[in-house]
Amino acid sequence: MWQENKFLVLVDDAALREEVSLIFNFLQDETLTLPGSGWQSVVEEHLKSSPMGFGGVILGPTEKPAAELVEEIFAWNRGLPIVTLGQVVDVNELPESCRNTVLGQLKWPATYNRLIDAMHRCQMYREQYEWGRARQQQRDTRLFRSLVGSSRSVQHVREMMAQVADKDVTVLILGESGTGKEVVARNLHYHSNRKDEPFVPVNCGAIPGELLESELFGHEKGAFTGAITARAGRFEMAEGGTLFLDEIGDMPLAMQVKLLRVLQENTYERVGGNKTFNTNVRVIAATHRNLEDMISDGSFREDLYYRLNVFPIEMPALRERSEDIPLLINELIRRVENEKRGSVQFNSAAIMSLTRHDWAGNVRELANLVERLVIMHPYSVVGVQELPPKYRHVEDGDPEELPVRAPVPVDLVDSGADNMPQPQALLPVNGMDLKQYLTELEKELIRQALEDCDDVVARAADRLQLRRTTLVEKMRKYGLLKRE
Repeated sequence: MWQENKFLVLVDDAALREEVSLIFNFLQDETLTLPGSGWQSVVEEHLKSSPMGFGGVILGPTEKPAAELVEEIFAWNRGLPIVTLGQVVDVNELPESCRNTVLGQLKWPATYNRLIDAMHRCQMYREQYEWGRARQQQRDTRLFRSLVGSSRSVQHVREMMAQVADKDVTVLILGESGTGKEVVARNLHYHSNRKDEPFVPVNCGAIPGELLESELFGHEKGAFTGAITARAGRFEMAEGGTLFLDEIGDMPLAMQVKLLRVLQENTYERVGGNKTFNTNVRVIAATHRNLEDMISDGSFREDLYYRLNVFPIEMPALRERSEDIPLLINELIRRVENEKRGSVQFNSAAIMSLTRHDWAGNVRELANLVERLVIMHPYSVVGVQELPPKYRHVEDGDPEELPVRAPVPVDLVDSGADNMPQPQALLPVNGMDLKQYLTELEKELIRQALEDCDDVVARAADRLQLRRTTLVEKMRKYGLLKRE
């Protein structure tokens, strides 16, 4: 049985509106019945007091042309299916984008079976539309390719990034050293409206306090000994783009005051100068320190903390997501191979041993280990005995094994055909070219598989359950082979 829905009935004839309303109420579905003119303002006012949305539109005879009403409904809510009542809409008069919203015609008085079928088709359309929106949101989330992992914590980070990337607000990234805070900052920049402008990183802990002001704001000629020419600061270099302040917790108190002024007023002066510069820069800050503890002991300004902490993102330590280690190893090996610096493989016991390590240096430590093993054991299979002693937590031949090659991350792919929602296909009113539709569908699925597998054909073939040679032929057929 269909879910309870509310239907919008647009019919000029008051008696017909009442009749349709009675039938739908009998079927335990609510209706809002209106004439064809001025319906939108009434509907929007109605939705303020009744949050329940509409499951579909029943469009009857009106003075306004039916095609014009269909376009209005589509412009207002493109997810609403439309069933015509006692009239036929010529879909060829409609823009191509909204033709599929017209599911068909319902003769009146309608039989019970036809009415139920129309309502069911409306429900299927809505479910398919919502599923498509969810997939698009999921694909938007997949943009952050550098964050490898299928653990819940990484998925959460990726989702938060998707929410804030295009928002022009300050972001504070928290987490231990080596967890990938700069990776997050760069992703936020390259998926923001500032992506065509500079991304300028500054490590506040690597620059002496007395030089940090000059580094950030620049200086005029003669401002101090050695300042033989004027020099632009990082704020000026990042104009229009993003300034990434890494290790903000190491910034001296005196500089914190000056940074706070820039964040509040969007102005600054160069060292030794009196000209005020306006700035249009998005600031992203990161630290491995606990800033709230630093506020308590007086080493970090509370007002600056709240300026920076508009949208916090906390990076999980690698030891908290050990299930991601096989995926990270595969990704690190792939990068080494792409740079033509060699390769290496790990047997299942070695991978198991690495998942039990504490990883004080997080992903950076794992990356260094992979590069070290590529140098020491080029094109070899690394077992537990080939690992440095501190990484040996199991013996070779441990019965509890992991696969040598980890699966594709769950969050970067769909969960499989058996678990995927199977929306009912709806044949458009004006029919379709089935062969062309299936061709385009196959091409799109192959393109998605290649994208999700970083263009590794063998992995994409596994996802699609095809032979590698078969997939290559299809890629050639659809022009998906990359040209060197």
